[in-house]
Amino acid sequence: MALTDKPRPDLTEHADKAAMAEALAKPVADRLAAAIAERGEAVLAVSGGSTPEGLYRRLSGVAIDWSKVTVVLVDERWVELGEPGSNETFLQSTLMTGPAAQARLVGLKAPGETPLDGLPELHTRLAGLNFPPDVLILGMGEDGHTASWFPRADGLDEALAETGSPIAAIRAKQTTVTGAHTDRITLTRSALAGAGLSLLLIAGDGKKRALDAALEAGSVADMPIRALLRSPDDRPEIHWTR
Repeated sequence: MALTDKPRPDLTEHADKAAMAEALAKPVADRLAAAIAERGEAVLAVSGGSTPEGLYRRLSGVAIDWSKVTVVLVDERWVELGEPGSNETFLQSTLMTGPAAQARLVGLKAPGETPLDGLPELHTRLAGLNFPPDVLILGMGEDGHTASWFPRADGLDEALAETGSPIAAIRAKQTTVTGAHTDRITLTRSALAGAGLSLLLIAGDGKKRALDAALEAGSVADMPIRALLRSPDDRPEIHWTR
């Protein structure tokens, strides 16, 4: 199915990552604060990577009631806390500092040799979360993946299912994008569908070209970000900077 017969998603361009962080910090904080006022709690789902780092650092100092916010990772490499590539470790040094350190962080690494081994504990860990998240922050790779929805990966069908489990085990095909970390754990489309504020943050000309390609005709399995870009309900706001 092509996207050419549907409105193309709006893309907001920012001068640099700092400008992107400044522009997005307030709407993110406002959405979290509104959820707290309405339900007494908020859920913020976040991705790793250098593109959102400035936003996380800025959010960490925002004066909202962080004790009522649960931060959950969108995905994780199957590595231990403190090891290279750990998204949880990255968040602990960026978002989970200052006032935001009062938030509860739900990581996605569990005991077990593989992500499949960790699924039972992760189901228990996620059982009390109020999905969909109030705010969802996604990234995208030059291969068209988002979260750990990698092209043609083992487990991709489960990850893209619109109903069912909130979590899926992934074994990606090794590429320059995945590096050595092909075993991943990811929140599913089922968990993320209907997020209150959904943001896709990308940086660089290579990812802009990948976005343009994803907006054209082609298989979702080849560029899984298409699952969201083609959704009338779950299409994220797209923010880009060089």
